[in-house]
Amino acid sequence: MKNQYFGDINDYLKYGLLRAIIRASGLRTLVAWMLTPDDQRSDGNFVSYLENSARWSHHDPGLFRHLKEVLAHGAQRRVDLMERSPLLPGAKYCSAVVPDSAEDRAAWFQALLEQAQGLKLVFLDPDNGLEVKSRPYGRKNSSKYLFWREVEAFWASGKSLLIYQHFTREKRAHFIARKLAELSQAAPKSLLESFSTPRVVFFMALQPSHRHFHPAIVDAVQSSWADQIQVGLAR
Repeated sequence: MKNQYFGDINDYLKYGLLRAIIRASGLRTLVAWMLTPDDQRSDGNFVSYLENSARWSHHDPGLFRHLKEVLAHGAQRRVDLMERSPLLPGAKYCSAVVPDSAEDRAAWFQALLEQAQGLKLVFLDPDNGLEVKSRPYGRKNSSKYLFWREVEAFWASGKSLLIYQHFTREKRAHFIARKLAELSQAAPKSLLESFSTPRVVFFMALQPSHRHFHPAIVDAVQSSWADQIQVGLAR
């Protein structure tokens, strides 16, 4: 996540999904932004949806209103505009910038594990998603990825997980199925689900003790976001 993305259309769907999950499950959540420094790219400029209330606000009126108000007032785009709001009840936040070096990354992650103590769900929001071979752990720009060793550590600590993932050029249904298979290895005995949007997908792994929340979560997402967030394999 970069602060420059705050409030764009992907953010609206992301927060809407997270709010639906929290509302349906009541799981106390750690939001790990996995922040990286802003850059000069135009990513995050997709905010014109905020001018079309008739099309977009009904999905989550309170969230839509908040995003429209804070951006209309010219506030600097930063994730703490969400942190200071009541929109993710009971959530804790980690806003530490993710480092590239292996030593610093290990220390960053250990602090994140400690911050998650007492919470039940961790939302991990890397720039790009799960690790790729071209960006090994500890190398430049590895901060843009979540590594399987980190997924495994959170899972072993008893946390359910929600993970942000960019689509690649691979056919979406195949990509999702492949990633879910990999996630099943990192999170044994989990109940897995995918939530696809037009641009990104979110993977959810529920601990065995949280599996019973799955029907309510699916219903909450579909009732509010049926035409924007597809539950299950993307077509």
